[in-house]
Amino acid sequence: MVLDSKLPEGPIAEKWEKHKFNVKLVNPSNKRKYDIIVVGTGLAGASAAASLAELGYNVKAFTFHDSPRRAHSIAAQGGINAAKNYQNDGDSVYRLFYDTVKGGDYRSREANVYRLAQVSVNIIDQCVAQGVPFAREYGGLLANRSFGGAQVSRTFYARGQTGQQLLLGAYSALSRQVAYGKVKLYTRSEMLDLVTVDGQARGIITRNLLTGEIEQHAAHAVVLATGGYGNVFFLSTNAMYCNATAAWRAHKKGAYFANPCFTQIHPTCIPVSGDYQSKLTLMSESLRNDGRVWVPATKETAERLRKGEINVNDIAEADRDYFLERKYPAFGNLVPRDVASRNAKLMCDEGKGVGSTGLAVYLDFADVIKRTSAEAVSQKYGNLFDMYAKITGENPYERPMRIYPAVHYTMGGLWVDYNLQTTVKGLYATGECNFSDHGANRLGASALMQGLADGYFVIPYTIGDYLASTPPKPVTTEDPAFAEATAAVQARVQQMMSINGTRTPDDFHKKLGNLMWEYCGMSRNAEGLRYAKKEIQQLKKEFWSDLKLAGTELEMNQALEKAGRVADFIELGELMVDDALDRNESCGGHFREEYQTPEGEALRNDDDYAYVAAWEYVGENQPEKLNKEELTFENVKLTQRSYK
Repeated sequence: MVLDSKLPEGPIAEKWEKHKFNVKLVNPSNKRKYDIIVVGTGLAGASAAASLAELGYNVKAFTFHDSPRRAHSIAAQGGINAAKNYQNDGDSVYRLFYDTVKGGDYRSREANVYRLAQVSVNIIDQCVAQGVPFAREYGGLLANRSFGGAQVSRTFYARGQTGQQLLLGAYSALSRQVAYGKVKLYTRSEMLDLVTVDGQARGIITRNLLTGEIEQHAAHAVVLATGGYGNVFFLSTNAMYCNATAAWRAHKKGAYFANPCFTQIHPTCIPVSGDYQSKLTLMSESLRNDGRVWVPATKETAERLRKGEINVNDIAEADRDYFLERKYPAFGNLVPRDVASRNAKLMCDEGKGVGSTGLAVYLDFADVIKRTSAEAVSQKYGNLFDMYAKITGENPYERPMRIYPAVHYTMGGLWVDYNLQTTVKGLYATGECNFSDHGANRLGASALMQGLADGYFVIPYTIGDYLASTPPKPVTTEDPAFAEATAAVQARVQQMMSINGTRTPDDFHKKLGNLMWEYCGMSRNAEGLRYAKKEIQQLKKEFWSDLKLAGTELEMNQALEKAGRVADFIELGELMVDDALDRNESCGGHFREEYQTPEGEALRNDDDYAYVAAWEYVGENQPEKLNKEELTFENVKLTQRSYK
């Protein structure tokens, strides 16, 4: 298949407006004849379902939670970017576009990123109208703060609860349409397969998580908004329920999977404290506005600190290494996440790490507290400080936070064109589950921006272009494709239930996560990746021969749910390794140790790798086929990324 990104012609600033005029429209009286399935009810899914229903379409929205309010979008803390330039500090749509392309290490589509920057200004107005309580300045105007990878203040926020407040806004809009009868909400339902008829998406197969019943749902189009796959690493900042099953099932039905190796490691997470942990906790990147990152200047001081011979507050200023400020004076502590994460790892690898494990650096607020007050800091970050204190038992007002990088966001996902349509006609992917606008790395406060942009302002236009060419006759589950997909799902479930081995799904998941973190995590090399591939292939064999599940399939069975997700993670993990092994360069969140500058920065190879790697499933246990979408840069000059 030739990858057609369907990019509009013309100057980049005019592409989206021209495209909106040129796409086909569905007339209002016909919209109520079309059914659309939306899977996922986070920011991308809730905003899409609400917007499509508002237009008149009949929407079926699915969530595996008991309420859309439990979607992982609620966990986002720091803020959402928009090129409003309220601070009058030089921001613009073009600057947001430029910062995003640069932050993504020149591995994103220019046209998509520019559209994202354009639409960002509308998102804020939409959310304010919904009642989202953004922070405000003394005069009543919306406040902005700075974030990593930018030298302007463009991040709108609601203390450290921005995701929660934005999701409540989208949930309110969705609830309104549920009340009107335009959205039918299915809770506790997990998508287990995509149904295609004549190469077009026509529905999904789900499992009722309370009863175990396998159900069929038909529609004229399907929109996936199911988030990222960070939990392939087992430990991540993602909620434990986050998984890749919906996207992976779609992939095996013909949707290409793009750039799977591009994983974002967030620099400010609470470090691992023991083998008993099932997830990690994020400390918002907004803390880097006022917190200063440092480690002891010498290994000897760090060792004494770890042994408890000295106290952190006893270390003199001259004996501290503020390494981000030292190495990147122009951006300091606000370098992008991939840069901050790699440097924290480097300090720990050199023996300067702190905490009992030595796998942590400090995020210190002593200066800002001295300059302002503890009360002023509490006004901005109070809930984050409280959360840190409850988890660690340490008071961050009195001693520095300990932080360390952790898996956070995935830039890879289902390949989509400019319309957000996958390689399966009628199947769309929005938010984090598509390969996104973020290239090889995401700047902070951009995930919320992309999710809401896709849901509120992109998919309502572009899905109509497809539906206008689709006859509005009813789509039902009577087509044989639904029976075939249902039988395949049931057979897979029964196969897992009948293995009757000795190991739990968590056991396999932890083993996979350890392999992924050690060999395909913050840094990778060819030898380690080849080792990981063999180990993952062996793990897959062990899974299908030694899995142990209690209970039955026709009841609430969380072990069975977990097993299905882990099975998909194992296959996805192998593809991530293949993608990382194939990309012989370092860019953004993909850091191959063989390809770095003398200063230890990521070394891209634009001549050979300036493309989107779109992988095509060709059969069980067969190597996937690599398809390439070449990237062209007409508005941003390809340069070595520098934040110095």
